[in-house]
Amino acid sequence: MATVVAFHAHPDDEIILTGGTLAKLAHAGHRAVIVVACDGHMGPFDGAVAPRLRELRASAGVLGVARVEHLGYADSGHGPILYPDPPGRTRFARAGIGEAAERLASILSEEQPEILLSYDRNGGYGHRDHVRVHEVGVKAADLAGVGRVLDATLPRELLRHLTIPARWLGYDASAVGEGYTARSDITHRIDVGAFAELRLRALAEHRTVLDGPGRFATIARALRRIPKPLQTRLFRWEWFGEEGHRRLVSGPFDDIFIRPTTNQ
Repeated sequence: MATVVAFHAHPDDEIILTGGTLAKLAHAGHRAVIVVACDGHMGPFDGAVAPRLRELRASAGVLGVARVEHLGYADSGHGPILYPDPPGRTRFARAGIGEAAERLASILSEEQPEILLSYDRNGGYGHRDHVRVHEVGVKAADLAGVGRVLDATLPRELLRHLTIPARWLGYDASAVGEGYTARSDITHRIDVGAFAELRLRALAEHRTVLDGPGRFATIARALRRIPKPLQTRLFRWEWFGEEGHRRLVSGPFDDIFIRPTTNQ
């Protein structure tokens, strides 16, 4: 059996881009590990452990993930202002890439994974913490000798179609339409439809986000109310682009353990 480490920016990110793949790996008997850079909090929190990290561990338990680790950084926020560091914690965007990569590489050296799952170079929609995940992930894999890095992403062309209604309503979706990854650079498309309900159960553990304000919370609550057959269709695929490769003419692979052979 293989070990796969998924490196994410914040608690709940593990569900959005890799939740089905992690559940599928665990179901098949592989060892799945989640590492998050940030604790998910912009400011101070009560207690020794950040509430969102507790929720992450509960979510990971639903998915069947064997280990969860936090690199020790605080959320940097998404917007024009990078706020000062909260007491006793450094915002991930201010962390040195080398320092953060060494922290991640230490975990990778312990786990000896066949694959590291990270983010595409755009950081998806451009969140500064997501961009930093890509930068740190690539360097850490090199430090620890991990042979394969797959960038969790979405097809840019699909998102452009999905954001048309948002643009009609006056919402600026340019960051989404220009981010993520072109279809030609997606090497793996994983069928995780059988794990759609499990992903939503794992998402439900992130109470801090779901019970709060904001667009993501509204969308997440709506998704949990739609009929199960539609959930399966909406959450059927997860996409990855392997560093240093483009997809073959025959199309993306439905198995992350298959290595593309065509270099860029």
